[in-house]
Amino acid sequence: MIRPLSCLALLSLCAFGFSALADEKEEAGKKPDTEKKEDAKSGDKKPADHKPEEKPKEEKPVVTQGEVTIGGQQVKFQAKTGLLPLLKEDGSGEKAKIFYVYYQALGDDGKPLAPKDAAKRPITFCFNGGPGSSSVWLHFGGLGPRKVDIDPQGLQASPHTAVVPNPNSILDVTDLVFIDPVGTGASRPAKGEKGEQFWSVNGDIDSIGEFIRSLTTREQRWASPKFLCGESYGGIRGSGLCDFLASKFGLYVDGFVCVSGVINFENIGGSLQGALSFLPSYTATAHFHKKLPPDLQADRDKAIAEARTFAQGDYALALLKGDSLPAADRTRIAEKLARLTGLDRDLIERAHLIISPGLFMENLLRKEGKIVGRYDGRVTTEDYDRLNTHPEFDPSYTNIYGAFSSAANASIRSDLNYEWDLPYTILGGVNWSYHDFDGEVVNLEDRLAKALKTNTKLRVLFCLGYRDLAVPMDSTLYSIEHLHIPADLHSNLTIQYYESGHMMYLNQPDAEKLRRDIVTFIRGK
Repeated sequence: MIRPLSCLALLSLCAFGFSALADEKEEAGKKPDTEKKEDAKSGDKKPADHKPEEKPKEEKPVVTQGEVTIGGQQVKFQAKTGLLPLLKEDGSGEKAKIFYVYYQALGDDGKPLAPKDAAKRPITFCFNGGPGSSSVWLHFGGLGPRKVDIDPQGLQASPHTAVVPNPNSILDVTDLVFIDPVGTGASRPAKGEKGEQFWSVNGDIDSIGEFIRSLTTREQRWASPKFLCGESYGGIRGSGLCDFLASKFGLYVDGFVCVSGVINFENIGGSLQGALSFLPSYTATAHFHKKLPPDLQADRDKAIAEARTFAQGDYALALLKGDSLPAADRTRIAEKLARLTGLDRDLIERAHLIISPGLFMENLLRKEGKIVGRYDGRVTTEDYDRLNTHPEFDPSYTNIYGAFSSAANASIRSDLNYEWDLPYTILGGVNWSYHDFDGEVVNLEDRLAKALKTNTKLRVLFCLGYRDLAVPMDSTLYSIEHLHIPADLHSNLTIQYYESGHMMYLNQPDAEKLRRDIVTFIRGK
């Protein structure tokens, strides 16, 4: 997830260190008598007896078993839950411990299908975004074998909801690893290590990449088809990982599932391109709430196409002209925007033709006294402060946050039998830095393009929600169209659309479609 509203936020677990070293033998290191006499003569003081520092024993993952019915078939599985240590490059100690849950499907013999059949059994590494989010959203919302019990439309969930089997899990076709980046979930820097080394674009990519390499080695999965699945800021993380894993370790991934993923921050910010990227999503959201003129209301796809054409033509030119735009043209553009968004023309003119997400969320249903959600524009709630120009909070986040927090904390301890007494950080808790971009906009289009060009077998599935007002669909489309890759490589890219928003898997029809799309993608069809 990217962080709600004011935070650019928007699911990886670590294990304790090493087996203890054997104590040195009692006689080791004793000096001969002649050396002792020399020491006495020189008056040197002997240091106190000192044993070498013991490295902490590595905590073994907790292993549990379960089953889930997917597509009418019973899938038995094993889950490993634990903390995997990230080691310093010289092997002298730990940098961090990353919390993870590793699900493996079991065969008829009750044993995991891999590593015995590793070459035939895919493995998918999953993470959310933020930056600063744990993987609970994809884990307990989208792809894992258990999910939060939420209403079928994904609009509301009780904070005390149960965790139920997930019939739309993809565990039948791929093993799954859910990763919490350092500072999220139960993942923490090692004692004496600073979290800042992980809390930057490249530091994050490096640490998650090292985790993936380490787990792949430990679990004997180098021969397996390997996939990444990242949501929201996970688009940036995943784009970087496709390049990093190949160039650093020679670990080539077969595919990247980019769920509501941002790749270039400029496309979702307050820039000209950001304003253009949001317009089709505003139109789709206004259509859902029946705020468009009759001809557009009659055909959603036509309405979105009209918004996209306008954004790439007259609207873009008008924004480029800024204050030099003639008054008559300004009114004409405002009227067109009103037609496509359901907002008042005067409001749009007062906003200088730039409709921010907050302005849209606050004003689309203002007459009804409601605001709409950012993560999902279908979600509404009462506007408790009518004087606000922007919404006080995001109902599509607050409606589900308690449920996911409750589900994660309960299921990790009860279903996965993992005991963790410190706070499990769902979202937040990291002080992110963009210093490695030297003040420039974070843009990983070049890293993804490089990965596609150097690994021509790499495929990417982009999953986009029509009513996503956090990472609008056209922000991702713009990145796809500006990868500057050879024309034949575009056949490696697939785009799928969903009726809801950022976390489309919360809407049952979308969850079913998402499963079908990912399964088809992994199978290479």
